[in-house]
Amino acid sequence: MNVYETDRIRNIALVGHQGAGKTMLAEAMLRASGRILRMGSIAEGTTVSDYHPSEKERQMSVFSSLLHVEWNGVKINILDTPGYPDFVGEVVASLHVADAAVFVINAAEGVQVGTELAWRTAEELGKPAMFVINHLDKSGTDFRATVEQIRERFGRGASIVQLPYGEGSRTVVDVLLMKQIAFEAETGAMVEAEIDAAHKEEAETIHNELVESIAENDEGLMDLFFDKGTLSEDEMRKGLHVEMIHRQMFPIFITSATQNIGVSRLMSFIVNVFPKPHELPPFRLENGGTIPCDPKGEPVAFIFRTMAEQHVGDYSFFKVCSGEIAQGLDLVNDHTSAAERIGQIFSINGHDRENVTKMYAGDIGALVKLRDSHTNDTLFRKGSSAAVLPIDFPEPRYSTAVVAAREGEEDKIAQGLHQLANEDPSLILAHDQNLGQMVLGGQGEMHLEIARYRLKNRFGVDVEYVKPRVAYRETVQQQARAKYRHKKQTGGAGQFADISLLVEPLNGDFVPPADITVRGVNDTTTAWGSKIQYIDAIVGGVIDMRRFFGAIQKGISEALQNGPVAGYPVGDVRVVIYDGGMHAVDSNENAFKTAARMGFRQAFRDASPILLEPIHNLEVTVPEAYTGDVMGDLNNRRARIQGIESEGVFQRIVAQAPESELYRYSTVLRSLTQGRGLHKATFSHYETMPRHVQDKVVAEAAAAESED
Repeated sequence: MNVYETDRIRNIALVGHQGAGKTMLAEAMLRASGRILRMGSIAEGTTVSDYHPSEKERQMSVFSSLLHVEWNGVKINILDTPGYPDFVGEVVASLHVADAAVFVINAAEGVQVGTELAWRTAEELGKPAMFVINHLDKSGTDFRATVEQIRERFGRGASIVQLPYGEGSRTVVDVLLMKQIAFEAETGAMVEAEIDAAHKEEAETIHNELVESIAENDEGLMDLFFDKGTLSEDEMRKGLHVEMIHRQMFPIFITSATQNIGVSRLMSFIVNVFPKPHELPPFRLENGGTIPCDPKGEPVAFIFRTMAEQHVGDYSFFKVCSGEIAQGLDLVNDHTSAAERIGQIFSINGHDRENVTKMYAGDIGALVKLRDSHTNDTLFRKGSSAAVLPIDFPEPRYSTAVVAAREGEEDKIAQGLHQLANEDPSLILAHDQNLGQMVLGGQGEMHLEIARYRLKNRFGVDVEYVKPRVAYRETVQQQARAKYRHKKQTGGAGQFADISLLVEPLNGDFVPPADITVRGVNDTTTAWGSKIQYIDAIVGGVIDMRRFFGAIQKGISEALQNGPVAGYPVGDVRVVIYDGGMHAVDSNENAFKTAARMGFRQAFRDASPILLEPIHNLEVTVPEAYTGDVMGDLNNRRARIQGIESEGVFQRIVAQAPESELYRYSTVLRSLTQGRGLHKATFSHYETMPRHVQDKVVAEAAAAESED
């Protein structure tokens, strides 16, 4: 297997909506380059890229796949990414290490939500990009309408480089080469010819537009253009190269991947025009510095993806950020400080792997049997500090509670989910001890269904998804007092504790009544993040607070965990211990703990207790045509609209909504917007819920308790 130097490497990510043809384009590139002798089929489950059982079963990409071809002596690393929005984490990781994005668009469908999602990520990362309009050989497609849609969504920098020759034709008109190119049916090999008279005038018009677009962004090329009235093919390539790097131009090509039309020309363009790894901005580091893509620099490898493979173990997919990574090299993990010796290095084509001795800066490959390294880890020499800035994976848009289908498998399920989350950081696992549930968050229902599928097939455990309980809180609205005496005689030493408590909302400083003198204040935070203030107002030694305060606090803490209203944790209350009594023999810690717990619950019930519900900040981005429907749905969810802002052809709705109303919202939003709406929600605060909603929650809690 060849080892490629940095300037003979190109790294691309194929991105776009599901069904655009990314996987078949990758397959066609493998066939055109001679890597495979026959193209596979998605329907038959025989493509190189979609090799996982879950992908074959669903006939769609679920995971990103690493492939590579050699074309004109250059290695093209191809990251074939899923197009379904639930798997956007795979797209984000791939774009993080790719040097350019190839946006594949289905000519019959136009720009869809998967394309828009990937565009935002590529834009944030500053990645050069181009567009490939696929399936133009099919009937009912409109090249010019698709181009206009691309320009409307992504800017006028989208520039035509190829024109369709005609419906059903294996020929395209290339206005950069000013040739028409026919592609052989079996291999996709190019046969160039002069442009036919029927297409000549339009080709010259588009060619001149392309020349002017290239020249207007470069003073040197502009001078040449004014001098000669045109630019040579080589000058145009150089101009496109620079302007792609600066995201000033986005070339538009034509393919039919399944027919291997346009693919060999596309690969030549990638080799000749796309940026080399060292021509892009250096990698940013966690310490604020950068590291250039220099093959002579210190060895640094960034792990952007991990995946367990049957009979192999854990694959760690990595990019060489600097230097060279060679077998036998000893490196250190930046997060764990664990020593990792580099064993076999693989160049990957889907499920197939080829051993290489080393890889230079800019290359992408895979390692196996690393001891303790995961996604977002950096490997470098001991003593270095070149930790690459981690991938910023998207926050969950959909969450569900996870329940074991069979008793006794909870630990096994938790271990399996932790492993899956290590491989895919866009899966978030949370254990809520207060609510007694395990919650799994992801990008949508299908994302979590794939996780369930992998749990069963890899770890042998079945789970059920149920609606998660909402983390309501209980508090009080006014002040109330209670007196509780705990007296128990069982022969010998008994139990005795007498305590008087005052409970009130924790909203401001304590204003003592005339009969209460403050002696000490203790502010604490509960395990669920609420504030509790304890005030010692015992005078005259009626209770030995040095001896019994800890027990009193513990008793109240126990009561806080299950509030009297509906059994939810209590927060933001002030508890004043102001009177009581004790017995020289029978008073002990257990007695005061019991008295404090019961006294607190009594005072709490008399202080106008209420339920608080968590409110989330909500941002919903939708095409303008769906704004009314989405806002109507938000109003039905008790959301408060804060404002609406325009973002190109989209509207961004800013609102606040109760968490209880957001379950399965991502699914509903996709239904309302034909899959083009997106949202993100983050916790904001707690607030009092409407009485009719509280009554419903209390009734549900009572019913659940009676069932138990």
